[in-house]
Amino acid sequence: MQTQRGDSVATGAQGEDGEPTPAEEQQARTQTIRRAQATTGSYSITVRIHSGTDPAVVGQLATAVSDAGGITTALDIVESRHDRLVIDLTCSAANGDHATEVVDAIRAVPGVTVHKVSDRVFLIHLGGKIGVQPTVPLRNRDDLSMAYTPGVGRVSMAIAENPQDVSRLTVKGNSVAVVTDGSAVLGLGNIGPRAAMPVMEGKAALFKRFANIDAWPICLDTQDVDEIVRTVQLIAPGFGGINLEDIAAPRCFEVEARLRQLLDIPVFHDDQHGTAIVVLAALRNALRCVGKQIEDVHIAVSGGGAAGSAIVSLLLAAGARDIVVWDREGILNRDDAALSPAKHSLAERTNPRGLTGALRDAVTGADVFIGVSAPNVLAPEWIDEMAERPIVFALANPDPEVDIAEASKRAAVVASGRSDYPNQINNVLAFPGVFRGLLDARATQVTTDMLIRAADALASVVTDAELNANYIVPSVFAPDIVKTVAAAISGRD
Repeated sequence: MQTQRGDSVATGAQGEDGEPTPAEEQQARTQTIRRAQATTGSYSITVRIHSGTDPAVVGQLATAVSDAGGITTALDIVESRHDRLVIDLTCSAANGDHATEVVDAIRAVPGVTVHKVSDRVFLIHLGGKIGVQPTVPLRNRDDLSMAYTPGVGRVSMAIAENPQDVSRLTVKGNSVAVVTDGSAVLGLGNIGPRAAMPVMEGKAALFKRFANIDAWPICLDTQDVDEIVRTVQLIAPGFGGINLEDIAAPRCFEVEARLRQLLDIPVFHDDQHGTAIVVLAALRNALRCVGKQIEDVHIAVSGGGAAGSAIVSLLLAAGARDIVVWDREGILNRDDAALSPAKHSLAERTNPRGLTGALRDAVTGADVFIGVSAPNVLAPEWIDEMAERPIVFALANPDPEVDIAEASKRAAVVASGRSDYPNQINNVLAFPGVFRGLLDARATQVTTDMLIRAADALASVVTDAELNANYIVPSVFAPDIVKTVAAAISGRD
């Protein structure tokens, strides 16, 4: 009987009187807390509710959301009559199924009718997130005669005579093409150019918001390297820079290399170099927190794709000496003839101690772990086997290489790609300032020296007074980021 009772608790059976056991109640509370901790604005809903005028209903609604593990972010009475209230309740959930559970909990409140549920994420995407707006007045015929024909013809002839003036006299000087083939979009994989469009629109919106750069989503219906390169080459005259985005490795390496040879404007693959800039900046400050130098630390990198390769290259250029890369093949070793050309090149520049084996072997004794790979590949207890005061950057999105809460109990400094934990490694910290600097300088290429200067500038935004283990990179809304990074890129104060 004791065994059966133990099994009963473990499998979730109710107590003898049909009521939840204390273990079940604790399990339910724990599940609710975890759901509340996992809520995100990505699953934000607004529920239009009709109810009676009982003053207690507002509190009952908030309690229902909380008990279901959601978080109420706004509750507005949009209409009041003597016999009815119309309420808009906005709340965050952990995922789509959880949002449905929250709505069901609201429906269960006595006297409440759910009239409509709106997904706020889809609402803000209706009609797209960007548009075109003239920068000059077009109020009358006189304005038209200068902005368009016949006056515009004079400007076209001037550019024909002096082609270098195109950046000064057109939008080219402040425009960037955000180019993708849709093959590696966020954590969604190869979803194609149409499904990639909302992400590229979002990128363009960030360019405008943070650096006042006009960016345009260019989603190509091909994953052929030759076609991508030729297409970008053909449209390049209208842009001051090319931002390659969400193109899978190893294709992205060849596309970037060939475009850099062909074009006289900078080509920047943000998934590689934007990530590398922010990682280097964050690592600089994390090492300040633990009193170590980049030249002296052992670094384990999980992931040898586009981001991992660029991070390794930039860290080596910044002075790192001992980097070990692990990927699906195991620890990358230069003696492994089975490696792809890209990974063999990476192996030749890393692993000076000639390690072989699994990720745990790479992590053991390491001062730094940098993950740009897959969820849950790093067991939390392996952090205990790292060097004293270890640094853990678990950057896989949306699910990191290790549980961030568990890692924070073991590591001196922890960073992730998530916005719901401290130290978010976010490319928006880098690319607006990088392109602002490139465009301001009329740069024709992106150099490794520029990337290091950008990383050091970003790191410097966090002052000595502000620096601590929970604040190694600034907020994306910090006012000085774009200006500081742009000045580092362009060489201008």
